[in-house]
Amino acid sequence: MGLFDIHAHLTDARLAAMEDEVLARAEAAGVTTIVSNGLHPEDNRAVLDLAARSPLVKAAIGLYPVDAVLPEMEAMGVEYPRTSAHTPDEGIAWVRDHVEEAVAVGEIGLDRYWVPQELWGIQEERFRALVRIAMEADKPIIVHSRKAEARMLEVLQELGATRVCWHCFSSKVKLGMRIAEAGHWLSIPANVRRSESFRTLLARLPREKVLLETDCPYLGPDRDALNEPANVAGTAAFAAELWGTTVDAVGVQLSESFEALMGFAP
Repeated sequence: MGLFDIHAHLTDARLAAMEDEVLARAEAAGVTTIVSNGLHPEDNRAVLDLAARSPLVKAAIGLYPVDAVLPEMEAMGVEYPRTSAHTPDEGIAWVRDHVEEAVAVGEIGLDRYWVPQELWGIQEERFRALVRIAMEADKPIIVHSRKAEARMLEVLQELGATRVCWHCFSSKVKLGMRIAEAGHWLSIPANVRRSESFRTLLARLPREKVLLETDCPYLGPDRDALNEPANVAGTAAFAAELWGTTVDAVGVQLSESFEALMGFAP
């Protein structure tokens, strides 16, 4: 039994600069699997390369929801940092061409916080294309949603997607319960001790639908410090306190949940 981080960004420049130290600290904390998520073709390639170097790392490849409509946003005069030279269609094709090299498709999703309403339909169609790629390849999906959670659940259910992890779900707990009832999983980040919404979610979700994540380098237990995968150990310890059980029992439950989604043990 080992701990895991279902949603990390180890290729972020701040963590990549100290790759060996980050991975060593994760291993020392009992982490045996880190799923590092890609955001666009260049990042996806870096994730695959990292997974090839480290047995601790597994690769998820995707297209960040804002990147999926960034050219259209730029044409509208909406400013957002560009990190990829590829078009969204090229990004989708990249995932299709390399999906067998990854353990999951992610991160993908819908984001209505940054994306203007005029582009929601285009964003949704590109999200659907990525979900279909994952389903055809029998890969689990790791999703991001901001201000579009209810609609994304509708789309996923319409497409018949069941092997889904909702990363960093931050909408209403009632909707989180509906997501769990749909058979999906929700991952709790390492800032849970200082986040009332994540504490409530962790307390109320069915335990078999809970997973651990960091979203590193973001959402760490200390607001001003870089987050990293080793911090999932603190989340597991907090879950044991909240659930009134042992850390070992939490580890067993979480490992079973991870394997149910991913198809392999952490």
